Amino acid sequence: MASNDAEDSTVDTSLDIDDPEERPIMQAQVVLDRQGFGPGVIDGKMGMSTENALRGFQEANSLDITGEMNSETEKKLAQWSDIPATRVVRIPKEWGEIEFASIPDDAAEQAKMDQLGYTSLDEKLAERFHTTTDVLKMLNPGGQPAGATVRSSSGPDKPATNSSSAPKPSPSKSPASSDAAEGSNSLFAVGQMIRVPNIGADRIAPDALIEESWQQTLKSLGVGTEQPSVAKVVVSEKAGTLKGFDAAGKLVALFTVTTGSSNDPLPIGDWKINGVGHNPPFAYNPELFWDVPDDKEKQQLPPGPNGPVGVVWIDLSKEHYGIHGTPEPQTIGRVQSHGCVRLTNWDAARLAEMVSTSTSVVFEA
Repeated sequence: MASNDAEDSTVDTSLDIDDPEERPIMQAQVVLDRQGFGPGVIDGKMGMSTENALRGFQEANSLDITGEMNSETEKKLAQWSDIPATRVVRIPKEWGEIEFASIPDDAAEQAKMDQLGYTSLDEKLAERFHTTTDVLKMLNPGGQPAGATVRSSSGPDKPATNSSSAPKPSPSKSPASSDAAEGSNSLFAVGQMIRVPNIGADRIAPDALIEESWQQTLKSLGVGTEQPSVAKVVVSEKAGTLKGFDAAGKLVALFTVTTGSSNDPLPIGDWKINGVGHNPPFAYNPELFWDVPDDKEKQQLPPGPNGPVGVVWIDLSKEHYGIHGTPEPQTIGRVQSHGCVRLTNWDAARLAEMVSTSTSVVFEA
């Protein structure tokens, strides 16, 4: 799984600012994510998704499966100790041409939009680096990358830390849209230096035969085209995980997922993949949702990362069921779904590059 570290358009090689904190858990999350064992949101904290990722890494490397960062696992992960937990990037100027707009709750109003895109530059940044806006704020105290020198009008300059009193930038709106309202308010701005999780496995192969819009989506999510081929997908309702196995039966990927609810349980059994939809629109049918009144009208919702199924729909042979992304990555594994299997947008996009119509799918209790 190749990484685009030297070619990332958001990276300015002159921005070599040492991180003042070691962040060992975030560094492990970054490595696990690069190896195909998704920790979900990269936040520097041990939690359910990181424990699942560790279990996947341990299984794939024939280690004791504990979900803990024990000495045996630390030793195996040490071969990537040269990969830092974070890096400093500059937000590209072209991001200033993107329209950010708030998204109404009502499906009928959503249907009137051209796309269900990002509501702010902050949200776009968070998805690009597999994290949340709160983590980005933590890594950039006072609006400065942690470790950067904060200029002071009185007294000596000092490095930015989480206790820094440096003023924060005022919220700004994308210059491309005057109608974005409060949904477009952002802490960060085009041209600004920021510290981000050092994600990888994001190289787009020059000869990749994919449509341009999908290539742009992959780039926006920090997901590369060079992913392992998955012959079998196994979703465990009990574990809350999706595992991907290659043709030899080796575990090559694991992601934490949301797998249904008491009203719409996961359909246990063997299924096939009918096809993979990139940036799909969504046919909103209230009759299929137990928590929506049936007298609501059907709607055709536009595509976008903030749509109900995110950026990917992997269609299954079980009618109305699929594997897809989400507009709320922080909720994966923590809230219920309407029966489908839900991943973060970046994990769903990555899985879409691994599977095909020849991939078998097993849903187990």
